[in-house]
Amino acid sequence: QELRSGCFWRGVLAEASATLIFVGVVLGASAAPGPLAPALAGGLVAGVLACTLGAPQANPALTLALLCTRKMGALRGAAGLLAQCAGAVLASTAARLALPDDTSLVTRVSAAGTAGQALAWETFATFQLALAAFAATDRATPQAGWVLGSAVAAGALAA
Repeated sequence: QELRSGCFWRGVLAEASATLIFVGVVLGASAAPGPLAPALAGGLVAGVLACTLGAPQANPALTLALLCTRKMGALRGAAGLLAQCAGAVLASTAARLALPDDTSLVTRVSAAGTAGQALAWETFATFQLALAAFAATDRATPQAGWVLGSAVAAGALAA
């Protein structure tokens, strides 16, 4: 019955659209030298998407966290994950086609760090983002866009 719901399919479309926009903006910003542009672009676009599309996750890690904590049903979570993957693939393909061939869009571990340190920072950034997302959704605060956008930017800048 949930598959017949317009609300269900609007949510799936919101996840695909939000992920496409988020990944596209961050990849476009990562063509600039240095880590500041993608971090700020990610934070700004996450805040805007939260305000305009009703706080979609646009992040498989957040969707999995919502599934594990039973804040989201299995069908909605699986459909959201598929939509997020489709949106990310479309955005990546569009960025590769739109940007010059010599543009490096691959995130690399810094020369001063190890892959283990990068994984630890990524885990920390994702944890603080999930914490912010849970707080924003539990309280239904009008500042959800500010909260989520700031969490994305802070995590990216820290990592």
